[in-house]
Amino acid sequence: MYNLAASLLSSLQRILKVEVNTYHFSYSELEEATNNFDPSKVLGKGAFGTVYYGKLNDGRSVAVKKLLEKNNYKRVEQFKNEVEIMASLVHENLVSLYGCTSLHSPELLLVYEYVSNGTVADPLRGKEAKHGKLTWPIRMNIAVETAKALEYIHTSKIIHRDIKTNNILLDTHFRVKVADFGLSRLFQVDKTHVSTAPRGTLGYLDPEYQQCSQLTVKSDVYSFGVVMIELISSLRAVDNITSDGHEFDLACMALTKIQNQALHEIVDPTLGFESDSKVKNMIIAMGDLASQCLQSSKNSRPTMNKVLESLEEIQKDGKLKSQPEVMGISNLSDEASTSTIT
Repeated sequence: MYNLAASLLSSLQRILKVEVNTYHFSYSELEEATNNFDPSKVLGKGAFGTVYYGKLNDGRSVAVKKLLEKNNYKRVEQFKNEVEIMASLVHENLVSLYGCTSLHSPELLLVYEYVSNGTVADPLRGKEAKHGKLTWPIRMNIAVETAKALEYIHTSKIIHRDIKTNNILLDTHFRVKVADFGLSRLFQVDKTHVSTAPRGTLGYLDPEYQQCSQLTVKSDVYSFGVVMIELISSLRAVDNITSDGHEFDLACMALTKIQNQALHEIVDPTLGFESDSKVKNMIIAMGDLASQCLQSSKNSRPTMNKVLESLEEIQKDGKLKSQPEVMGISNLSDEASTSTIT
């Protein structure tokens, strides 16, 4: 009991240090903004809580994330972690944290900018999919801007840990805003990995991380590889049903198709793969890049910096001129020591 209390006190002290530079909203202010957390204003639900649409008194539209179980130690840790990380990040392709409530609030609330066009998953497979809003040029740009965001957070010594199409938001101009840093972790440049129990979303999880509980920046690279295959195919990462009624894992299936030069079999037919040679070349090039990201060993995957360079090359020239290098990020050595987070 004493150890738990000491850990909680330590956690609260770290939060207070971060909160000095974080704007505080009152609970009543956010209660009013969301019409008392009206269920009709729910934007989404996750393992840690619910996100509501709100309108502040100054006219700003916001997304208010309400964490479950304020008195739960893990929820307090998640709140601390998200505030600490988001307060240090500023990038055009990351969602902005406007502030949070204090620890004395009836609920732990995080206030983010509202991104109006939903997630990438929505127009890929949701009700909007039939309207063909995500043309290939838009999907190509989504890949590039998501890679820019990931390259930036890796440079900032952060691993996102839950990259998926549901966590990539789009504004009215289909510009990317990567969101949901609740599972993210800081890492040290002289460490090869963070030892922590596997967390994330089925279908996007780095297989090496699942097996060894060693989280690295290459875990994000694997997840992003799945996202690229989704952009090419419009298929779900998991729970896809084949014609014979069996489920399959998109990453494994895509690797097999690419190795057998049969990527065309899973390409979204609305993208112009068969009718536009430039689109065809770009899709094939992105598929090849995705296959590098989806390698089972982290040492066989490129860094996000190399992935970004390759995507910009594809976007500019319509093809991938060379295979990306697969060395460790920022010259991390496999012989370096490790960091442990539970």
